[in-house]
Amino acid sequence: MAVKLIAIDMDGTLLNPQHEISPRVKQAIGAARDKGVAIVLATGRPFIGVQRYLMELDLQQEGQFCITNNGALVQQAANGECVADISLTFDDYLYFEKLARDLGIHFQALTKSLLFTANKDISEYTVHESAITGIPLRYRAVEEMDPAMTFPKVMMIDPPQKLDEAIPRIPQAARERYTIMKSSPYYLEIMDKRVNKGAGVKALAEKLGLTRDQVMTLGDQENDIAMLEFAGTGVAMGNAIDSVKAVAQFVTKTNSEDGVAHAIEKFVL
Repeated sequence: MAVKLIAIDMDGTLLNPQHEISPRVKQAIGAARDKGVAIVLATGRPFIGVQRYLMELDLQQEGQFCITNNGALVQQAANGECVADISLTFDDYLYFEKLARDLGIHFQALTKSLLFTANKDISEYTVHESAITGIPLRYRAVEEMDPAMTFPKVMMIDPPQKLDEAIPRIPQAARERYTIMKSSPYYLEIMDKRVNKGAGVKALAEKLGLTRDQVMTLGDQENDIAMLEFAGTGVAMGNAIDSVKAVAQFVTKTNSEDGVAHAIEKFVL
């Protein structure tokens, strides 16, 4: 069946190493959009970190959507209004903030509009997250946090070796109760058990009346695996980690070689 929806990861996939959309990728996405294909950015980023790219690709229109926070939120591209929201509770925040302290790992938590850390020695990766997405960063001690808050995701962040040494020490009970996966070598993302990009793409496809055979997804990291497995056409980037390539039907070129454009041209145009 013809592809009617393309869900594209952002960092390492849509964006080249300079965090830009190349002219060829932009042209291919525009051509697919003009054919009536729904283009959906599916990312671990919050909505604020997606907006400039939605605008650049002319996707901030009524009836267009994006998937943010690794699938915790499905939002209208025009205004960020949620059409699906599966967030963590304040109790979940308290559990993982304490666990991160016990593991000796930096921790951050995202609401829909703010990035919070209780670490006085704020991680360079938290600063990086704020800078690259544009989400405002706030230091708040745990006792200063509002218990009414909900969080699309929380994260453990540290240099890759330190993070990799801590991950096996996360209790099995936590692994069973939550979705826990890496989105980069230095980010471990934690969401509600029902949340992943695949579930987000599935919910949106159903909303649009499409079958999985009409869906193409593209990604490069562990948090993209579920949506590659769901799609009729799952595409791994040439720069993807091996576990992503293993579940893909096709491996395209890297994000520095217009890999997204190459896949769209092959399967859609």
